[in-house]
Amino acid sequence: MDFELPEELKLMKEQLRRFVDREIIPIEREAYDGPDLKPDVRARLEAKTKEMGYWNISTPVEYGGLGLGLMARVVIWEELGRSIALPTRKTSIFGPEVSPILYHLTDEQKADYLYPIISGDKDCCFALTEPDAGSDPAGIKTTAVRDGDHYVINGYKRFITNAQHADFIQLMASTDRSKGARGITAFLVDINTPGVSIVRAQPTMMDDEPCELAFDNVRIPVSKRIANEGDGFKMAQDWINTGRVRHGARGLGVIQRCLEMSVSYAQQRVTFGQPLANRQAVQWMLVDSYMDLQQLRFLVYHAAWKHERGEDIRNEAYMAKMLGDRLSFQAADRCIQIHGGIAFTKELPIEKLWRDQRSMMITEGPEEVLRMTLARHVLEQYSK
Repeated sequence: MDFELPEELKLMKEQLRRFVDREIIPIEREAYDGPDLKPDVRARLEAKTKEMGYWNISTPVEYGGLGLGLMARVVIWEELGRSIALPTRKTSIFGPEVSPILYHLTDEQKADYLYPIISGDKDCCFALTEPDAGSDPAGIKTTAVRDGDHYVINGYKRFITNAQHADFIQLMASTDRSKGARGITAFLVDINTPGVSIVRAQPTMMDDEPCELAFDNVRIPVSKRIANEGDGFKMAQDWINTGRVRHGARGLGVIQRCLEMSVSYAQQRVTFGQPLANRQAVQWMLVDSYMDLQQLRFLVYHAAWKHERGEDIRNEAYMAKMLGDRLSFQAADRCIQIHGGIAFTKELPIEKLWRDQRSMMITEGPEEVLRMTLARHVLEQYSK
């Protein structure tokens, strides 16, 4: 058993820590234009990441990217999680975020969709969630009915990040509702296809604006289907797992930032003649966050290690997300308590960390649903 990061990842972590401290944290309250990064800020930060050699980090080498494994991406997500400067749900300043589903495209489809995403000439969104089907994707009501050489799509999607900037949609629709998740098929739908409409952008407490999309008798050729009918959810599974590990990695960054701010403030703030750091009540809050950080780190990095060995990480991903979101929210809550009233102001990033981490406890699977799924594994493993 080796609990040390490889030397190259240690160096990456140190470099990214300096980058976040020097380039990102100082601008975190000035970086936004509405829910998005200001264009000049994004351009400057992207130029920095290119200069550091971290561009197209997750794109496979055969497509011109770095092809970094999950362990390296966890290092990046952890360090970025220390700041509120980047939009919570579209954080990449390391090149376009390419959905792994797009690597399943045909050569012709890749020319029209994958390569323009990698080059930055196109943008896209992923549409799965619906008003009545969030945590239960098998219950989606959006349908794609075969009609000769076309599919006719009808349905409604909600909480779709980046739809207002997308050139096309990676759409999940049911081609056979009787099969549940196994009847879900993935499609490529150009945003300007007749019958597709962005109903509204919906501002949230996290300062982002996901959209609601309507599909009214949208006709697309069969050539816009990704892989075979019923393959949609299966193709998305690994992406979902790594996304949940990303929640855990982000949680690591949040807890670290909360500890940094809390310790600094507790040592400076004097009440009744003593620094807060001398108060047992404050010390115990700091210790609780520190213990949470240590246990979460082992879990998240173990999941990344298993993934790079080609092992199934579904259970580790469930736990990384549940613990990462909950423990980081609790750390932000303690950080508010230690700082008192000043924490509610926008002079400090604490209130934003608190809001974001509360939302993360629902995004990509609420804890109740993940516990239910994990319980099946526990019952199976320990049954006699």
